[in-house]
Amino acid sequence: MSTFNLENAIFEIISYGGNARSLAHEALTAAEQEDFKKSSNIIEEAKTELNQAHSVQTKLINMELNGEGIEKSLLLVHAQDHLMTAISELSLIERMISMHKKFSTEVKK
Repeated sequence: MSTFNLENAIFEIISYGGNARSLAHEALTAAEQEDFKKSSNIIEEAKTELNQAHSVQTKLINMELNGEGIEKSLLLVHAQDHLMTAISELSLIERMISMHKKFSTEVKK
């Protein structure tokens, strides 16, 4: 991994995490408009983005476990925070979408 660039990896985590977070909010908006198919498709896109971020994070963790020094920095901490926030928001938004579906179904009865 001599060509590995830690700064690029950090920015990938931030970018993928930010994309996932934005998509999750977009999915919630679609659910609020009762477009649950669109909402579901967007959630899947968000999960793909999170998987990308998680893949980069896993590379960093494996490097450290294998004895390769990873320079700790405020930017790395920020990337981790960004990713964890995106994961948490996606989980919460999925729950909110589920509630919207249930409410929508109940109202139409």
